[in-house]
Amino acid sequence: MSAEHKSFDSPDEVREFPDGHAEVVQIGGGEVGRYTVEPGWRWSTHLKEVVGTDLCEAPHFQFHVAGRLGVRMADGTELELGPGEVSMLPPGHDAWVIGDEPVVLVDWGGAHVWAQAAG
Repeated sequence: MSAEHKSFDSPDEVREFPDGHAEVVQIGGGEVGRYTVEPGWRWSTHLKEVVGTDLCEAPHFQFHVAGRLGVRMADGTELELGPGEVSMLPPGHDAWVIGDEPVVLVDWGGAHVWAQAAG
């Protein structure tokens, strides 16, 4: 194995969807995603039909760069996440932007499947 480096300025893949996008780099045998979602975005409104599941089933291990994100897990647990925080979200959740600032996240856990059709 040798050292690698990549930049989100030249991602390997960009996934566009209403009110947001995901930039994905492939590195070290895995994928890392930088997700940007705009005020008013909600997973269950903007990605549910694209993905084809009732809740987001991507696992997330992510660093919150900007904005505030609300999350509701399938069991009803709610979180509010913001800049400088690290979160781990197992499959089975909804998420939405809180306030007027875009949310930017870097995700090491779910980039291989996030914002893609199931199957």
